[in-house]
Amino acid sequence: MDLVGLSLPLLLVFWQWTTTTGAAVTYWTYTGSVGQSKWADYFPDCGGKAQSPVDVATVQTQYDPSLGPLTPLGYSQHGNKPFSLYNNGHTVVVPLPGWMGLGGLPWQFTAVQMHLHWGNGAPEAGGSEHTINGQSSAAELHVVHYNSELYPNMSVAMTQQDGLAVLGVLIETGEEANQAFWNILNYLGRIRHAGQSVSIPAFDVQSLLPSDLGRYYRYNGSLTTPPCFQSVLWTLFTETVKISHTQLMKLETVLYASKEDADRVVMQDNYRTPQPLNDRTILSSFPLESVKVYTAGEIAAIVIGALCGCVGVAVIIRFIVKTIRSTSSWDVLPSVRPAPVPRTMEPGKELKPDVALNTTTEPGKKEDPVPPSV
Repeated sequence: MDLVGLSLPLLLVFWQWTTTTGAAVTYWTYTGSVGQSKWADYFPDCGGKAQSPVDVATVQTQYDPSLGPLTPLGYSQHGNKPFSLYNNGHTVVVPLPGWMGLGGLPWQFTAVQMHLHWGNGAPEAGGSEHTINGQSSAAELHVVHYNSELYPNMSVAMTQQDGLAVLGVLIETGEEANQAFWNILNYLGRIRHAGQSVSIPAFDVQSLLPSDLGRYYRYNGSLTTPPCFQSVLWTLFTETVKISHTQLMKLETVLYASKEDADRVVMQDNYRTPQPLNDRTILSSFPLESVKVYTAGEIAAIVIGALCGCVGVAVIIRFIVKTIRSTSSWDVLPSVRPAPVPRTMEPGKELKPDVALNTTTEPGKKEDPVPPSV
């Protein structure tokens, strides 16, 4: 179904204000008295057992060979009609035309909008909603679709268990700028305050996605903002995309969560923390690489063995040093006694031959000299 029947103002209101059962319209924030720790008090679904985002523990994922590559439909066929860029007080939103969709899922899904989540610029602070093995990324892009095969529009589909499909793209920082993201970031200065919108040139939405759409994690979850309906089939790509540090800083510092006539509140840390997985299983479209996972006993044995090895080496070295010190240096070192020097004849003197005296028993008799040997 085309999204003409769902007006842009109504669509955007779903992401900023929500009506709770038996109560007036309730405003929410990420921190404070109506922050995410209090969402369940006002929006019951936010306290459900299948909430998003989650932490993906890769060793606990289950390979599903039936999960094939996803196929973006019409993402590159943006046409000549401009896009809109909107600051809804929580994030920056780009509504998408109804001819864009997603193939490779159990039903036909039509694109609705895309938006971003980010941090505050602090080192190692993160900004993504989903995490991988406890590690967060700098930011995260979400592309939202509704089940147009079963439901007439987004407002109906979002309340149904199989109503939505969202693509999650983790964003890291690098040295080079990502030209595709300039299509959004270049216009943030025109929507600095909540409620402001601007028309921007249409662009290739697929250029924002990673190149490998065949490796991803899949699980059933929810919207990550109130009303937190548990109606989302999540696809989180393993390949990240990169933007420059300058681009990330612009995303983290330009927008305000406040209206133009109110005190300025910088729009930062607009991400929900990971929720309990409970009894859900996260599927992967690819087999997990073989990784040896050691038990606590095996780790202890390895540590003890390494320590024993170190002690053994220390004992051997000490024995060698002690042996060397207790041994005489003359027994160890080669002789340094100089070689004998032959006697030389003094100048002006003749070398006299050695004379051996013959012993005799007759006292007083001189012995005849022995002739020198020839």
